[in-house]
Amino acid sequence: MHHVRPLPQYLVSRYHGWKATAYAENSAWYRRLADDGQRPRAMVISCCDSRVHVTSIFGADTGEFFIHRNVANLVPPHLPDGEPHGTSATVEYAVEALKVAHLIVVGHTSCGGVAGCHAMCSGKAPELEDESSFVGRWMDILRPGYERIKDLPEDQQITALEREAVMISIENLMTFPFVKTAVESGEMSLHGLVHDIREGSLWQAEDGGRRWALV
Repeated sequence: MHHVRPLPQYLVSRYHGWKATAYAENSAWYRRLADDGQRPRAMVISCCDSRVHVTSIFGADTGEFFIHRNVANLVPPHLPDGEPHGTSATVEYAVEALKVAHLIVVGHTSCGGVAGCHAMCSGKAPELEDESSFVGRWMDILRPGYERIKDLPEDQQITALEREAVMISIENLMTFPFVKTAVESGEMSLHGLVHDIREGSLWQAEDGGRRWALV
């Protein structure tokens, strides 16, 4: 593999800084995690946007969150006969193997994936309609959300669609039999959040997503 290159020096420097400080000060904890395995209380599904850092937002330590990130924090519906899918596999492992108590979907403002979905569904991004577009086919998951918000005033649609990205994911999570069983038995709870990047605020879905309140 001649295309594989050494890390950029700035990342090497940061790694050595972490190893000499954070790791050195907590080496016993890291060794315990390695020997005893992980026992996270919560799974977080968030966007892969570099501005969304859920461990920082919640002050979480290593081992606390089982995290899955993808474009626009979306969860596809349960399709056991479909193509293998990383998000579905991650949810299955979190619920069935790790027995997480909370499953949290975290959306955010200024989401490029959501904006792309809005543009695609409103006819302004025909390139995303092409079958060869990985982004477009992924954002098809959010099409039902667009149908719910398309008649709102135009200046409200993106904010509403960012929230729909969270709610569509939660609805799709409930199509997984093992998620439905865990939720209905009270073993696990579902939560929907939207992080406002500019303000640092966190909005929480209430009443099935019909209302959103500041945390």
